[in-house]
Amino acid sequence: MESNCKNIVIFAHITTTTMAKIYVASSWRNQYYPDVVKQLREYGHEVYDFRNPPHNHGAFMWKNIDPEFDKWTVSDYKKGLEHPASERQFQADLDALNWADTCLLVLPCGRSAHTEAGWMKGAGKKVIAYIPEMQEAELMYKLFDLVSDDMEEINEFLKDSCK
Repeated sequence: MESNCKNIVIFAHITTTTMAKIYVASSWRNQYYPDVVKQLREYGHEVYDFRNPPHNHGAFMWKNIDPEFDKWTVSDYKKGLEHPASERQFQADLDALNWADTCLLVLPCGRSAHTEAGWMKGAGKKVIAYIPEMQEAELMYKLFDLVSDDMEEINEFLKDSCK
């Protein structure tokens, strides 16, 4: 006789914490950057570090293409954008922007970092502005998900966002 009973399997509820995948956008001159990357990793997040890119060719600097890049014309700049080192770093950064779910914009920073943060927000990803020391007020940071001067607050926001 065939049984009409069904096997019922009950699984224990398992909670895991998935940490954020973070693209840290900042400046070469930003003194806070190394500590921010270190702290995010200590919190357990995955972090893309543009100063130590994954392609093992060293960090990108315009002066490695041309020591006199600061005297370039627009035409020279356009040629510089086509240089293999430029192409390699651009692709590494773009891959990381696609990989990340969050951008942490660490001020002070310049045009590239703001372009990266804007790209991330436009792609529907979270963007946080970290302002360890007050800069000039910026209205458009209202587009971002969080503005903070506190890494603990940022970590709590990231943990809550990953639930």
